[in-house]
Amino acid sequence: MRSDEIKRGVERAPNRSLLFALGLTEEEISRPLIGVVSSFNEIVPGHMNLDKIAEAVKAGIRAAGGTPIMFPAIAVCDGIAMGHIGMKYSLVTRDLIADSTEAMAIAHQFDGLVMIPNCDKNVPGLLMAAARVNVPTIFVSGGPMLAGHLKDGRRTCLSHMFEAVGAYKAGTLDEQGVRDYEENACPSCGSCSGMYTANSMNCLTEAIGMALHGNGTIPAPLSARIRLAKQAGMQVMELVRRNIRPRDIMTPAAFHNAETVDMALGCSTNTMLHLPAIAHEAGVEISLEAANEISAHTPNLCHLAPAGDTFMEDLDRAGGVRAVMAQLAQAGLLDTSVMTCTGKTLAENLEGARNLDETIIRPMSNPYSPTGGIAVLKGNLAPNGCVVKQSAVAPEMMVHEGPARVFDSEDDAIAAIYDRQIHPGDVVVIRYEGPKGGPGMREMLNPTSAICGMGLGESVALITDGRFSGATRGASIGHVSPEAAAGGPIALVEEGDKIAIDIAAGTIQLKVDEATLAARRAAWVCPEPKVKTGYLARYAKLVTSADRGAILE
Repeated sequence: MRSDEIKRGVERAPNRSLLFALGLTEEEISRPLIGVVSSFNEIVPGHMNLDKIAEAVKAGIRAAGGTPIMFPAIAVCDGIAMGHIGMKYSLVTRDLIADSTEAMAIAHQFDGLVMIPNCDKNVPGLLMAAARVNVPTIFVSGGPMLAGHLKDGRRTCLSHMFEAVGAYKAGTLDEQGVRDYEENACPSCGSCSGMYTANSMNCLTEAIGMALHGNGTIPAPLSARIRLAKQAGMQVMELVRRNIRPRDIMTPAAFHNAETVDMALGCSTNTMLHLPAIAHEAGVEISLEAANEISAHTPNLCHLAPAGDTFMEDLDRAGGVRAVMAQLAQAGLLDTSVMTCTGKTLAENLEGARNLDETIIRPMSNPYSPTGGIAVLKGNLAPNGCVVKQSAVAPEMMVHEGPARVFDSEDDAIAAIYDRQIHPGDVVVIRYEGPKGGPGMREMLNPTSAICGMGLGESVALITDGRFSGATRGASIGHVSPEAAAGGPIALVEEGDKIAIDIAAGTIQLKVDEATLAARRAAWVCPEPKVKTGYLARYAKLVTSADRGAILE
């Protein structure tokens, strides 16, 4: 066993004395030691139930002959961090989580790991750690939140809550109406109920083969989630016995499968940051261009919130991620020979899977669109690419041209939107919010929700070198690369410049001649860093561009 490094032989007597200090018996010490990485905390609604999940995992490990030992991982609630300096600390935690988990796992020589994440950055952070440490590992999340219900019976969710603020600013919703959303949008523990980033990543953890069926969709409050956690605890012992490791599962074919499922589900654009970063840790390189190639032949089968009016609990009842994968596999779009955490191939896992509700998961013959949920755009404004959740864009905004309204921070942009300075036809440009420039690449749910809530979602586009919450809808184009702080063309845009967007064609153009752009480039001076001390300053020095997954070098 790997843990023999800390518990076998006279030379390890000092190490064993410390294991005895934990209250472990000789019998427990003699068994495989399994690290249970729990992201439980009392500030994130998606994590408030993870203590129960961790106890169920530990019960499963013990039942299968292992000794569970729990240690923590941090997590930020993006919704609570949204709209202020706290959002600068969201994406950057992904690397803190990966680094600290690596340190704990190797320092203590665990034989296997069970990762218990739930929200936006700790799911990819722990996947990165799993690939880096490469000991037998399985994932079980805390599960999605139930959809809310307003007083009139309509179902609702967090994205509606943010848009309600925009409606209030526009005078179309009163304070009591906002209160109705506030009290009912988030009715339970769990990751927010739409196909936002947390649920996208938990679904893709299934798709990539690192979690059991139901991990992405079983609602957090259900007892089925506790049973799943026990099964994960038992299954990690089988992975240890057979020495099946993350890099045996997270292969190039598995990442291709995950991106295909991503397109079919209509996942968050943040997956275009996280999948390349996870792949990098696994020794696999994937590019933004690959996303368009996969999207070209992968139909979009699901329209969960914010793209539509269905929620994660509906997807679960319809058969979950496995039902979506079964349809894709039948069409020859997945490599079903890949190994998974069940110890079986994907083909074996999909036996008997079927779509139980074609209004939730559309059949291949009747998709929402013949192409995937995410599109990558390129052009002189984004030479290295940018991304948009095309499944959540109104048809009339798939092609758009308008004057640039330029802001050097999210704060300035949201003030202008609330002050009704943005008009139909405009293209809002928010820059110096990228990985380096932010630093930290803030999510822009406040401005995008304000635009939609104020009735401009079908007439105004937003472009940024920052990123978006999975709850964002509309013609919201993020991850513009190179970013402004790196001297990218987005730094050269001036108020009133025409910008042309064609999502179907995959293009984004700043309609300014090259001579003018060259003159602007010669005069451009990079602004002083917004943050000069602490972790964010160190992060800004190491982080790469969004098109590379904002990995650290």
